[in-house]
Amino acid sequence: MIARLNPYLSFNGDARQAMEFYQEVFGGDLTLNTFGEFGQPDAPESDKIMHGALETPSGFMIMGADTPPGMPYTPGTNFSVCLNGDDEAALRGYWEKVSAGASVSVPLDKQMWGDVFGMCTDRFGVPWMVNIGETQG
Repeated sequence: MIARLNPYLSFNGDARQAMEFYQEVFGGDLTLNTFGEFGQPDAPESDKIMHGALETPSGFMIMGADTPPGMPYTPGTNFSVCLNGDDEAALRGYWEKVSAGASVSVPLDKQMWGDVFGMCTDRFGVPWMVNIGETQG
């Protein structure tokens, strides 16, 4: 995979139920990872979804997670556009351009799950996530 553009949905504690529902609707393979699995096993939200991904037979990719404590959850604006892949040069280039003049909430940097990740809201008010994973091969 070089790069993929897909929606990333935020939920208010019911990401597991929502992602399982979308799997019933669209079919496919669902992967769910909790906050507890990513280094926060004793936190109150340890059983909540830190990252979920549904890959459907039609080629759709839907990603989602529970909104972490302390971050705002606003229904109707609970989505981001996600650029995800392993082509580091291309994804860094997209990040540099989309984050120019943006409000950067998470600088593009190595994260606890091992990938390079950043979040910003571009100058038009569109929220973006960029995730650079390890090269598959």
